[in-house]
Amino acid sequence: MSTVLRKDDGKPLRAAMQAAGLSGPKLAAATTAVDPQGIGISPAKVGRLTTMGKSAQAVCRRRTAELIAVALAVPLEQLFTPPVSTDTVERSSPDADSR
Repeated sequence: MSTVLRKDDGKPLRAAMQAAGLSGPKLAAATTAVDPQGIGISPAKVGRLTTMGKSAQAVCRRRTAELIAVALAVPLEQLFTPPVSTDTVERSSPDADSR
């Protein structure tokens, strides 16, 4: 399952919530309304994505981000970005099989 990162420590997300007049619990309810499965996102998860500090969560599943973006009527790319890979090690099967 792919993941995304919230942009700028969640500032765009908080700004979009404020513009829409939604609190965390109201955004969670809005995600349930737009979710085809009717599940949505928990208020606790919304809180972790929108807060700053020790309890903040910078990464979430793409589906979570998509539901939030749809509920806020904001493009996904305005709120979240794909994670940057830090993997710079090249791997090849001949090296692994040389034992």
